[in-house]
Amino acid sequence: MLFRSTCRRSLPALALPPLAALLLGAMLLVSACSPALNWREVRGTEAPFSVLLPAKPATHARGIDLNGLKVTMSMTAAEASGASFAVGAVKLADPAQHAAALAAMQTAMVRNIRGEIKRQQTVRLADGSSATEIEAAGRVGNHGQPVLLAARFASKGIWVVQAVAMGEPDKLSREAIETFLGSLALTH
Repeated sequence: MLFRSTCRRSLPALALPPLAALLLGAMLLVSACSPALNWREVRGTEAPFSVLLPAKPATHARGIDLNGLKVTMSMTAAEASGASFAVGAVKLADPAQHAAALAAMQTAMVRNIRGEIKRQQTVRLADGSSATEIEAAGRVGNHGQPVLLAARFASKGIWVVQAVAMGEPDKLSREAIETFLGSLALTH
């Protein structure tokens, strides 16, 4: 165990697809009792990224299926102030698979929240590379709790990376989204 939390929470039972389960599992590993945002720079151990996270992160890896492409995703995640922040990275065998892998990641994230994309644009990351940025609204859990998802999807070399901020719309601040997504850089 990476740490022991003294918080006691009851969580609703959820039936989630593997990518959502990976993201949720990583977030639960790092959840705490709503700490204040304490931004720190985190770098991928293998994956070529750096990002600011609002709390001490945990990392988890799991095999996933990206629309027929079997890969291992490493997820580095933190939770703070009722919102979750995660960076997922996948190493591809062939860089020609970038577009398909990124499209599958984006589709899976939106599908996992039973959501709809409200905004999509191409943006520049902190290192100057380009990424697709989306904002989606959806619902999670058996009770259909509203959720906001903001994410960036990018690639470098043989890596594809997603940075995802997710939380209830009133708990995920625009400032936190901008700090997190705006800090994402592809490195190495």
